[in-house]
Amino acid sequence: MTSIAFPVPDSAILARRDAIIQGLAALVPAQCLITSEDERRAFETDALTAYRRMPLAVVLPTSTAEVAAVLAFCKREGVKVVPRGAGTSLAGGAIPQEDAIVLGTSKLNQVLAINYADRTARVQAGITNLAISQAVSPEGFFYAPDPSSQLACTIAGNIAMNSGGAHCLKYGVTTNNLIGVTMVLLDGTVVEIGGDALDSAGYDLLGLITGSEGQLGVFTEATVRILRQAEGARPVLFGFASNELAGECVKALIGAGIIPVALEFMDKPAITICEAFAHAGYPLDVEAMLIVEVEGSDEEIDEALARICAIADRFSPMTVKVSQSEAESAAIWKGRKSAFGAMGRIADYLCMDGTIPTGQLPLVLRRITEICDSHGLKVANIFHAGDGNLHPLVLYDINKPGELEKAEQAGAEILKLCVEVGGCLTGEHGVGIEKRDLMTEQYNPVDLAQQMRVRAVFDPAWLLNPAKVFPLDDRKPAAGWPETGAQSTRKTVAA
Repeated sequence: MTSIAFPVPDSAILARRDAIIQGLAALVPAQCLITSEDERRAFETDALTAYRRMPLAVVLPTSTAEVAAVLAFCKREGVKVVPRGAGTSLAGGAIPQEDAIVLGTSKLNQVLAINYADRTARVQAGITNLAISQAVSPEGFFYAPDPSSQLACTIAGNIAMNSGGAHCLKYGVTTNNLIGVTMVLLDGTVVEIGGDALDSAGYDLLGLITGSEGQLGVFTEATVRILRQAEGARPVLFGFASNELAGECVKALIGAGIIPVALEFMDKPAITICEAFAHAGYPLDVEAMLIVEVEGSDEEIDEALARICAIADRFSPMTVKVSQSEAESAAIWKGRKSAFGAMGRIADYLCMDGTIPTGQLPLVLRRITEICDSHGLKVANIFHAGDGNLHPLVLYDINKPGELEKAEQAGAEILKLCVEVGGCLTGEHGVGIEKRDLMTEQYNPVDLAQQMRVRAVFDPAWLLNPAKVFPLDDRKPAAGWPETGAQSTRKTVAA
């Protein structure tokens, strides 16, 4: 039993499962429809693996037209739809319901066009994040957002959650690198939002749908910015005697107006675990570590690193290691990029995602440790320090009764702390089911009602990715929340 609640499945939909599957079978090739229990099991959860629900069926369309046909059918039949990219969501954004189908974009994975002159690429939305950079790298270009899961995560999911990554400090997150999308609405209407230019006329609908967590439509194509690769890049690694000193160093670097391409933080538990996995040469005698990367010409890099090292020296670093080769740089980043997988080798964990003003880092790091200590749990901190996007990993043992609930409580307290110091509940993972019931910590009822009105414009029946983002409760439906949607979520069962 956990504190995350799920709606009671619609018995009428469950009773019509065979007919619904028959209808879907007429819309997509046989290999694109998954109905057996064993095969559906691969889609019952995402990267928030503590929670699982077996979907009614799974559909993997191969074209925008097929996506449109499936959505129109589901609207007519009143069937809920859970859009899914690669299932790497750490907030439960792609966890299905028993009376919902999963609509996956994994077969929409092609590069459609590359315009090097205008620095854009048009891709199908099921392509992986890293595949875009791989496609344009022979010409000296790259796609900037780089989540740790970039080898697997898809552009559709990146758009849905407005994903970032280690290099977002300089280059921004998905919304800063997205130019246009093809999106299919619930009734099957295909719309083009944005375009091929950096700015488009009219309302900023692209800004509205980026981060909408699959509740406004399904993305099938995207036009993204591609950038020229820097002349060179080099990281420096600092080890400190305490988390607070590392946090003060981050505060000083940002306060000095320095914007490196990346500024990452790892504490001692994270350093130890990642070093054992990646053999990156991390110092094991320090309590906290920063990875600071700069780019440019050799002269620019040397000048920037000298300035950064001078500021860091004020906080008595125990280790200063400037990369001297591409191999050393790759090793340093391998440890960081492998962090979540490495952590999974030694413990179950909840990966939190909140943002704070960088000036609050020393206080928040201390309070995170105190919160987890109060619940008898360990924590490993790995995060994008430059923009204040925290990723505390709350460690627990799923086999010990009550430990997951303690981890959830600790995680909730950490996220509330982020809001208290002037930050917000999420930086790049989205709300999903994980933070759904914390939304009232950041938004008042009027704020939430307005957000729900916007959602209802696109999906009046609340069929797209239901039971996510907005709290479930027994209150009278808020203004803008359709009665049908409220009724479908009013009765809940715990996970």
